Amino acid sequence: MHQLIQWLLDTIGAMGYPGIFLLMAMESSVIPIPSELVMPPAGYLAFQGKMNLAAVILYGTAGSLAGAYVNYFVSHRLGRPLILKYGRYVLIPPDKFERVERFFLRHGEISTFIGRLLPVVRHLISIPAGLSGMNHLKFSFYTLAGAALWCAILTGIGYIIGENQHLIMLYSHKALLWIVLFSIGLVAAYVRWHKHHRSREPMGIKS
Repeated sequence: MHQLIQWLLDTIGAMGYPGIFLLMAMESSVIPIPSELVMPPAGYLAFQGKMNLAAVILYGTAGSLAGAYVNYFVSHRLGRPLILKYGRYVLIPPDKFERVERFFLRHGEISTFIGRLLPVVRHLISIPAGLSGMNHLKFSFYTLAGAALWCAILTGIGYIIGENQHLIMLYSHKALLWIVLFSIGLVAAYVRWHKHHRSREPMGIKS
């Protein structure tokens, strides 16, 4: 583990901020590069004074948005039939995509935000957004909000842990668990509020 972390530190340190942007863009699309292997080491480099903490979060967040837009535009151009037919070749099997799509069609905005915090869903959630032609301002806002939160958490772990390199992956996985629990609670609260709001609407009137 120590050798892996040292390799990540050397690699990210050599690539610099453009490397963080590129790796997070890849992670946000269909290339399975875990953000837990990118942002915490960058945070540790910020702790050492080799990088700027705010710049690390900024480039990581911007990369996430860029990768999300790749999925958005590709899905918007290809359409749903081709995504279902060929998605399995880029880790998007039809059953997994259809589950994400069903929730997105009912709760698009909260889905875009929460999706940035969850593994697997992170690189899927931009596809139904592209298929539905989600408003660019809303898509960018909720993608940036979720990505910034996740990048800040992972970068903060690397920065705060500092020299205890062996704890970086441990706390990154613990952060993921708490984020998943937070996301489940937020989604449950949102769905409950949404049902309550709709039940109080007058008959024949939609908000």
